[in-house]
Amino acid sequence: MQTIHVRTVPEYDVTIGPGLLAECGRRLREVLPLCRMAVVTDSNVAPLYLEKVKASLSEAGYQVSACVFPAGEESKNFHTLSNILEFLAEEHLTRIDCVAALGGGVTGDMAGLAAALYLRGVRYVQLPTTLLSSVDSSVGGKTAIDLKAGKNLAGAFLQPSAVLCDTDCLKTLPADVFADGAAEALKTGVLCGEELFSRMEHGLSASAPEEIIARCVSYKAGVVERDEKEQGERKLLNLGHTVGHAIEKCSNFTIPHGHAVAAGLAIMVRAAANLGWITDEAKKLSEAERIESAVEALGLPSSTEYPPEALTRAALSDKKRAGDSITIVVPGKIGRCELKTIPVSQLRSVIEAGWALE
Repeated sequence: MQTIHVRTVPEYDVTIGPGLLAECGRRLREVLPLCRMAVVTDSNVAPLYLEKVKASLSEAGYQVSACVFPAGEESKNFHTLSNILEFLAEEHLTRIDCVAALGGGVTGDMAGLAAALYLRGVRYVQLPTTLLSSVDSSVGGKTAIDLKAGKNLAGAFLQPSAVLCDTDCLKTLPADVFADGAAEALKTGVLCGEELFSRMEHGLSASAPEEIIARCVSYKAGVVERDEKEQGERKLLNLGHTVGHAIEKCSNFTIPHGHAVAAGLAIMVRAAANLGWITDEAKKLSEAERIESAVEALGLPSSTEYPPEALTRAALSDKKRAGDSITIVVPGKIGRCELKTIPVSQLRSVIEAGWALE
């Protein structure tokens, strides 16, 4: 069992280990007084874990209700958000009550945004059940829904009161869902440095993920503490995401987030190499090739069928755009990435430089 403290407002702990869903009531009592607890989850997770979580919360003394929405990125919209908000109102939640997000990244985003909006803000906790939500989206306070124009374009910052990451949930994930989370972990490895990257370079096992999760969370926590509202350093966490989000949009969100980010990461790595943006040391160590090979070793795509023109159009509504410029994350070497602001008119040439496989 590992605990990582995140020093934001509010401060909170991320606890990582087995059996935490069955203990969630007792553990949340350490940080939250008894109140109404509205569990928000999706139709895939509910049959697996909802009754266990409700029983634990009820045993601890919380008044528990549950809202289940259809699983999938296609539910990450105003309609689902409205239904969750109406549910919270029907359950008479007040500002001293709490929302619990039980599930993956979509659930965390939806429940968190509902908590940020309802009564102008109530508390919420994260109970991630996927590798992606464990290593990345449950930590940091970003919440959002998708718009027709693109991914995560309407949202708010709201830090959770606690994150309980039950690693037992990861043992039964389908291989493609596990790989989806591995993409975010690998992205963190490229940002963080050789020690973390090398642990995933030749694949990642679902049997012992606790240390990887802890290292990813620890790295992200540090970044978020220094730049909670993404004014500078936190933008580095978008490595692979400008092209990744464009791939998701081009696919009408049928390509999972992690798979799209993996392809976006590989495209940016090739672009950096071809445009001379990587360091001499990285060239000597063939780091671009290592990153691309690691993507493939994790069972993830390193390219996309969508052409640069379509990807560029999709990226024009990306939230990292500011006026006629857009900020991209350039992987100069493993452990040393940098922000580069370019004119929007140059984005297509950058994507073209990394689009084709060598």
